[in-house]
Amino acid sequence: MKHFFTSRKNFTVLAITLVMVSITVSNCKKDSQFIEDEPPSWYFDLAVPVIPYNYENPGLPSFFYSRQIVFADNTPADNPTTNWGATLGRVLFYDKRLSINNTISCSSCHQQEFGFSDTARLSKGFNHGLTGRHSMGLVNAKYYSSGKFFWDERASSLEDQVLQPIQDAIEMGMTIDSVISKLQKIDYYPDLFTKAFGDNQIDSVRLSKALSQFVRSLVSYQSKFDVGRSRADSFTQQFANFTPSENRGKTIFTSKGTLTCSGCHITDVFIGDNPRNNGMNIAVDSGVGAVSNNPMDLFTFKTPSLKNIAVRPPYMHNGAFGSLEAVINHYSDSIADHAFLDPHFRTPNGQNNQFNLTAQEKTDLINFLKTLTDEKMLKDKKFNDPFL
Repeated sequence: MKHFFTSRKNFTVLAITLVMVSITVSNCKKDSQFIEDEPPSWYFDLAVPVIPYNYENPGLPSFFYSRQIVFADNTPADNPTTNWGATLGRVLFYDKRLSINNTISCSSCHQQEFGFSDTARLSKGFNHGLTGRHSMGLVNAKYYSSGKFFWDERASSLEDQVLQPIQDAIEMGMTIDSVISKLQKIDYYPDLFTKAFGDNQIDSVRLSKALSQFVRSLVSYQSKFDVGRSRADSFTQQFANFTPSENRGKTIFTSKGTLTCSGCHITDVFIGDNPRNNGMNIAVDSGVGAVSNNPMDLFTFKTPSLKNIAVRPPYMHNGAFGSLEAVINHYSDSIADHAFLDPHFRTPNGQNNQFNLTAQEKTDLINFLKTLTDEKMLKDKKFNDPFL
């Protein structure tokens, strides 16, 4: 922003000097993409560009427009992602003042560098209490077709989900009315709400919509896998930018006997279509079944995307596995045979099914999963903390 004020002062001085008119005009043209009018003072405390980042049309690869992926998009008609809406959502996502004692934000449990998840098995709330489950990675959340959220799918939509942690007695400890009252007193929010929604009214609907827009903008499309997939005719084709081990791992992912990873992590965005019981030992957490009251849903949990999986241990709804190796060993050798096991993990005759991978196959599969890490996304400024 120093450049902005320098150029404005230069404009005043140089406009007097006809000799420098051409230079002045050139400088103004360069700066015009960053400024409209005099920016408000809060722009200097909050790293939000005057012209917003592009959240609406990020330039996704062509395979993102396949019928399956487009159909899975849970964006509602009344809340499309806009540049200013997602910008507001980003500020809200990182603002610790959404918690009762100004210590916890959404990003406290969903950290960019860790695939918008948490390295702790259970996350800490505003008073150091622990969440009941591990913080799910948020990447590619927009492609979960049912639109339901949380591990137990108790939120019917993302718009519903984003308000619940704010009101949770352990996580952020607020009421929606208290949040709205708080935001109304912060100088930069009226302007951001006006840019996002046309006027400065702050209410729960707009709060929900803005946060949802930012979360839906967290799409991974620049990983090594995405580069290879963009250059190939299909997922099953050998990717030219992959090592032999990575290509072997990709083959295992899609076609290891009658059991495949891709049966649960579907499409090229690697996200589930239904909650599943993946053969972990049954504990006290009944998962989706406790919400739906359907016995068929007992001990099932939502299946998140595998994008950036290598950077966000621990894994599973309870953070039971501390490494990818432990996850692979579970699916290879330790799937529990119990009444609630997902049919995907059963043979045609009803026996529990396992991958039974060799040591080399485990290595190959892990090497493939590491190609799903999107380093550019993990460092992208438009997703990072705007409070500097």
